[in-house]
Amino acid sequence: MKITKITPFLVDKYLLVRVYTDAGIIGNGEAGLWSHHAATCRAIEDLSHYFVGKDPTRIEHHYQTVSRDTHFMGAVISAALSAIDIALWDILGKSVGLPVHQLLGGKCRDKVKVFANVRGNSPQEMAEHAIQQVEAGYLSLRTQPFLPGWEQQTPTQIVTSALEVTAAIREAVGYGIDLGLEIHRNLRPEEAITLATALEPLRILYYEDALAPESVEALSYIARSVKLPMASGERFYNIYQFKDLIDRQIVSLIRPDLSLAGGFTQVKKIAAMAEAAFVGIFPHLMGSPLNIAAFTHLDAAIPNYVLMESHTDADPMNELIDHPVERQGGYILVSDRPGIGVEIDESKLAKYPYKRKTITGAFGADGSVAH
Repeated sequence: MKITKITPFLVDKYLLVRVYTDAGIIGNGEAGLWSHHAATCRAIEDLSHYFVGKDPTRIEHHYQTVSRDTHFMGAVISAALSAIDIALWDILGKSVGLPVHQLLGGKCRDKVKVFANVRGNSPQEMAEHAIQQVEAGYLSLRTQPFLPGWEQQTPTQIVTSALEVTAAIREAVGYGIDLGLEIHRNLRPEEAITLATALEPLRILYYEDALAPESVEALSYIARSVKLPMASGERFYNIYQFKDLIDRQIVSLIRPDLSLAGGFTQVKKIAAMAEAAFVGIFPHLMGSPLNIAAFTHLDAAIPNYVLMESHTDADPMNELIDHPVERQGGYILVSDRPGIGVEIDESKLAKYPYKRKTITGAFGADGSVAH
């Protein structure tokens, strides 16, 4: 079996890829660098010159060749290679009639626990939405505890408002529901420490991305003062970055993105490194229904999986694939169909023209960039 063609598709907000073979088997994947899909699309086209004519089942060999031969890596190349890697595993599974989770060692769980996002423009709206999500069956919630216009506030106002939002949600749902906070890299170190200290009585499951990840040293600094379990890593794109984060003992949870950090080939290794350090896997998920299906196979096959986003925002695009995931309350059921369990319907793609990400910025009261 040989690869005959690789075609990327820019569709709505997503970048899908199909890898075609002379055996008639087509593999499906997705790239996760959501803000730079056009650049990643071009990278997939460039990489296809290597892959065409190759055996699609030599997945590890191809990853090593592509990632090491030209000396350069980065988020764009890694996202492109991740999309192709997912598609190659899809081909392998289909060629032997097995789901990818079986190829990765078999299911560690029959269903994958997911969380629901809580949104609103006031603490009351947040609390009401949280109740709705719990009534829908979710046992785990996450929110960004910032209200519209927070960038214009003083640090003390930001911390006070975030505490009010979080307290309102916790009071609404009680302590039988997990609650995590996505800080979204919006705070400075002193603000992150002050807020985390105030939040301690509210039993927060994780404190996610308090700072931008560019400085692991800064994360280390706040970790010495923050008692909440910390999570980070959604922007990381290779195994070495995650090893550094784990070795420094900064976080309780890491956030590898299957469609950015190296596909199944690399993220399975990242999960194994984390397992040895008792660090949980909390995958970062964006993208189409195809990505949700692919991630579910990874989640099923690793013992230290903790949680990922339900990502119902992608449901309007379910017609792009033939078998969208099946949800059951706060869980996604694990498919046993071969490969990643879905096929892209190319006849539907033209209905969703590509929507390029625009850069708008967010600014403080003094006009400086806030986050």
